[in-house]
Amino acid sequence: MLSYILLTRFLLPFTVPMRSQYTLRWINKISEIPKLTWNNLALPLATPFLEWDWLENLESSESATAQTGWQGAHLTLWDQKTLVGAAPMYIKSHSYGEFVFDHQWADLAYRMGLRYYPKLIGMTPFTPVSGYRFLIASTEDEATLTQLMVEEIDRFCKKNRLSGCHFLFVDPQWREQMEQYGYRSWVHHSYIWQSRNCQNFDDYLAQFNANQRRNIKRERKSVEQAALRLKVLEGDDIPESYFAKIYEFYSNTCDKFLWGSKYLSRQFFEQLNRGFGHRVVLVVAYQEDSNEPVALSFCIRKNNQLYGRYWGALEEFDALHFEACYYKPLEWALQEGITIFDPGAGGSHKKRRGFPATENYSLHRYYEPKMNKILHNYIDQINQGERAEIEAINQDLPFNKNEITLQALGKETHQE
Repeated sequence: MLSYILLTRFLLPFTVPMRSQYTLRWINKISEIPKLTWNNLALPLATPFLEWDWLENLESSESATAQTGWQGAHLTLWDQKTLVGAAPMYIKSHSYGEFVFDHQWADLAYRMGLRYYPKLIGMTPFTPVSGYRFLIASTEDEATLTQLMVEEIDRFCKKNRLSGCHFLFVDPQWREQMEQYGYRSWVHHSYIWQSRNCQNFDDYLAQFNANQRRNIKRERKSVEQAALRLKVLEGDDIPESYFAKIYEFYSNTCDKFLWGSKYLSRQFFEQLNRGFGHRVVLVVAYQEDSNEPVALSFCIRKNNQLYGRYWGALEEFDALHFEACYYKPLEWALQEGITIFDPGAGGSHKKRRGFPATENYSLHRYYEPKMNKILHNYIDQINQGERAEIEAINQDLPFNKNEITLQALGKETHQE
């Protein structure tokens, strides 16, 4: 309830008059924009997580709302009645569900007697996947619209006494644009697989040293010996009833291992098939004598990219997590011509299965001069430490070093 009370003073929607041909408008909900209008801007992007169906479902399922600390404050830019720019954004009264852990910055502000919350966030809620950027029509001058939107965000934040504006998991190229407007980059890392020259699973295995090849084969054999069969289902092949089952597996995993991070409601998963089902990929495990899933991993696909999101199992089986979340999706991805697989947040064990640490970025601006000065004075040092960690991780990968240049792995980007 505290989150809701903090955010109700931000009265949206409202329109900002301008002297140019454009009009800026802040809105509470993605549903205030017609689906086709929004997707005219979102569908050309590499990421699926800025599309109308995903964002609207987060809100209508009551997963991302003012009551949960995610007050929608979406900036839209119009040329008369045509939407030409948009930025899905949220006023936050906490930092949960962001996966960029700024608690040390919040603690610093507290010790300096400054407010850290509320703040403005640009990201897809609960979705730690690179690709966030302003949505801008291809017919428009991107630099002009970007400047108008940045200036309006600054005005909005200062007027409403928001401590700062932060864009998380941003598109690498867009990050370079936004640095020109004074935003500072904070480097983080994800574990990303890229196909390089792999054509099949044997090619994937050939990248590893002999010890890790044996380990992967042993793990896959363990699943086979447990009399489990795994099947990949995509889009229309997924039974309607399975969308509710995704929540059960997701909920079970959160209860066991991720206490306090059950951000998505049952309704979110049940509504997925309403307009986003064509992007869903499920890796489902069955026992040989049953057609009822005993484990399931939930992925999203767009074009040549695959994104692992959640997983769960009703009972424990040796190495099943690795098979359902890494090996089977990778085997399928190679057959489908997918070249990039982001298996999801966390888990340094991913590096042991061919997912090198890869840079991702967030962008930050504080409106309190003391905080902004500290950010500018120390962020380069912080980033230097993060890049050193990425290099150390990738020097320890179990790859055949004759085939892969490890120094380059962490510097590759995964947005095309």
